[in-house]
Amino acid sequence: MEHKIYYPSGVCSRKIEFDYENGKLYNLNFTGGCPGNLKAISKLAEGMELTTLVNILAGNTCGAKTTSCADQLVKAIKEVL
Repeated sequence: MEHKIYYPSGVCSRKIEFDYENGKLYNLNFTGGCPGNLKAISKLAEGMELTTLVNILAGNTCGAKTTSCADQLVKAIKEVL
């Protein structure tokens, strides 16, 4: 299993970490941001295919921002694909 650390930009979270193996995501953790929503995303994403997460979350925005924590997760995932 490999570990990814990503430092997002343009969002409230300061760090995104996850493990991945065989094209699936595990142990997703956001540092900072909206804790309830990000804990929920982490639970829902557990064991999901990386490509599925990209398809679902890409382009998601937060308020007036052009990105979101979920969209930043996609950028991190794309770095490992």
